[in-house]
Amino acid sequence: MAESERKGLKDWLHPFLTRLPAVKRPEKHVHFRKKLMWTAGILVLYFILSNIAVFGLSEGSQDVLAAYRAIFAGATGSIILLGIGPIVTASIVLQLLVGAEILKLDVTETRDQAIFQGLQKLMVFVMIIVETLPQIFGGYLQTDPGIAQSLGIGTDLLTLFIFIQVAIGGVLILYMDEIVSKWGIGSGVSLFIVAGIAQALVGGIINWMPPYPTHELGFSVLINEIPRENLPIGIIFKWEWLVSNFGLGHWLSPDNIFTFLYSGHVLALLATIAIFLMVVYVESTRIEIPLAHSSVRGARGKFPVKLIYASVLPMILVRALQANFQMVGMFLYNNFGITWLGTYSNGVPVDGLMFYINPINGMGDWVPSLAAQVYPGIQLWQIGLHVLTDAFILIAGGILFAIFWVETTGMGASRVARQIQKSGMQIPGFRRNEQVIEKVVSRYIPKVTVIGGAFVGLLTLIASLFGVLGSVSGTGMLLCVSIIYQLYEKLASEQLMEMHPLIRRFLGEE
Repeated sequence: MAESERKGLKDWLHPFLTRLPAVKRPEKHVHFRKKLMWTAGILVLYFILSNIAVFGLSEGSQDVLAAYRAIFAGATGSIILLGIGPIVTASIVLQLLVGAEILKLDVTETRDQAIFQGLQKLMVFVMIIVETLPQIFGGYLQTDPGIAQSLGIGTDLLTLFIFIQVAIGGVLILYMDEIVSKWGIGSGVSLFIVAGIAQALVGGIINWMPPYPTHELGFSVLINEIPRENLPIGIIFKWEWLVSNFGLGHWLSPDNIFTFLYSGHVLALLATIAIFLMVVYVESTRIEIPLAHSSVRGARGKFPVKLIYASVLPMILVRALQANFQMVGMFLYNNFGITWLGTYSNGVPVDGLMFYINPINGMGDWVPSLAAQVYPGIQLWQIGLHVLTDAFILIAGGILFAIFWVETTGMGASRVARQIQKSGMQIPGFRRNEQVIEKVVSRYIPKVTVIGGAFVGLLTLIASLFGVLGSVSGTGMLLCVSIIYQLYEKLASEQLMEMHPLIRRFLGEE
């Protein structure tokens, strides 16, 4: 396509995309207290929506995204069951198109950035439909005939009503994310992830209720003599139940110690603490480029290039890509009997390609004695290939999406150099020139992006191998800790910008 044709296409797209419904951007700086109020309000609304059930759903409905709930931040059976899935999937598609230069967009330019954001929003609307319809026609979101009969309508009309509810929930999540991004602190996507994971972690510690039938699989495998419906979900009440019914000496014996450590979630507790400490340490590891103001003598600062420069959000993109593959595989298997991709049992792939690209989620997937009970007849080489495949997906995907994330969100060397130049700052010992600044920061940003992406993938793998409390995946726990740490830094920077307008100008807030 010629350059003139590309410009013509952009000119045609720009008016249409800018007319899409959008949250108005604040005309001036939003004070910290007001940002905090908007963020808290959206968080409360998220919890309210997560407790509003989809009307008309049958009890036989299945949650195809159950294994990814910690990442997608939705709630099973609620109107926000899609969570941030459509937003993440749309981001993946657009980043791949822009990264492969199929879409010729320079996101550093204001016009192209507006087109990119408009295309992303349009793609989210499409993905809401694409991710909802297979769940309905695939039989996962089933209508309740009794409700249809009591209302005097057909099941087809009730099915349409279910689709409308789920679609409305997806749109609400999109605009709630936009409100937080423009009027609040951080992003809605990060906020919803933390909210869902924190809720699950608290439940994994103090929940005294027994699990649902598909929960706590490890217990039913290892302790067949215990009625699973009697066991609490929370680790505190679980330990109390086990000790009071069997005695502490029973579990400390050589024959039962591993059973207690694994199924009693002791290892998960230790892994949770270890992941928390590792992520906090890694988040604080950074290279600081010194800065000095060109006209204000003594005004100095630093531009930090963290080891996890692209944050851990690219891991959401990696897991979302796996989730979409699994959804397609399950749909083809259940509706068309296609088995060459793999077969499923209770929504979990047990063999074939889909088994190997399914995320590792705890010791039951790789410890031979445990895996043999969950997947009967599995061979040692299959376990090894499963672990290696997930490791490759996480590390290679972490690098790839970290690069895309940095380039499409304005964190690349050229955009950073432009920000430094516009703020009136310069690097001591170098000429105040944008190209010179870009050359200096280019020594660090590309390398740190790749190293950080690979390191986050490795951390995610370690977390996934051991599992964490509350049935939160290793990826979810890693995201939660990292996002909370970044939110803490964001709060500190917001307070700093309230006191020093020059810093606000450097960060592009005005």
